[in-house]
Amino acid sequence: MGGKPLLAMNILACPIKTMEAEVFREVIKGGLSKIEEAGALLVGGHSVEDTELKYGLSVTGVVHPDRVLLNSGAKPGDRLLLTKPLGTGILSTAIKGNLADAETEEQITQIMATLNRAPADAINTVRDSGYPVHACTDITGFGLLGHLHEMTVASEVSARLVKEQIPLIPGCIDFINMGIIPVGAHTNSSFYSKWLRNSAQDGDPVEMAIADPQTSGGLLIAAPPETSEILLKKLEQSDYPFSCVDIGEIVKGDSGAVTLL
Repeated sequence: MGGKPLLAMNILACPIKTMEAEVFREVIKGGLSKIEEAGALLVGGHSVEDTELKYGLSVTGVVHPDRVLLNSGAKPGDRLLLTKPLGTGILSTAIKGNLADAETEEQITQIMATLNRAPADAINTVRDSGYPVHACTDITGFGLLGHLHEMTVASEVSARLVKEQIPLIPGCIDFINMGIIPVGAHTNSSFYSKWLRNSAQDGDPVEMAIADPQTSGGLLIAAPPETSEILLKKLEQSDYPFSCVDIGEIVKGDSGAVTLL
């Protein structure tokens, strides 16, 4: 949303009777590394005993009121950019079932551990240069489909996605076809299907992929074509490890509708 993180506090629930204390130390160390990477400071936190491990951060930051970037400003003609590939929910489910290899686990761990800082910095840079970015949201529990639907409803527009352009983590489609799908993806697909228009036959795996809930997913950016080209070029020239991809466009039409081409 255009904010800059300043301070963070740990929130940690520890199953001390069933888990070694070293696990908690590693979790906190991992969190600290990302806090530092984000340019913020860790200023303390709270821990409690619990039956399962939980970890999070309470973060304080700043943003100028005129610089807040919402998901409600997308305009017809905007291109839609996605900054991370989809599939972490499906592949995490495969890993839990001992069906995915170590390479897949390493790949999705890198995806989930990568901050959205580079794309966010690129957005701020182009805005500082006078190029508009109309809307932005991150892709998390509602999947690409759910978060795009929220953007189009808030902006009173529709969207078109080109399925061949949607980046998917290798192996994602194979596991979907095997039925290795998290409950959250089924829930998202069922709820948002009323707004999805897909000319493909029933059981299209891409339809399930865009409903897959993501952990630490990428940014979905709606911006005019000229701005989008500049953003794509900036991220391509940076050390950001993933390809930022143009996956479709914002169009006039029924508010909230998403068409999969």
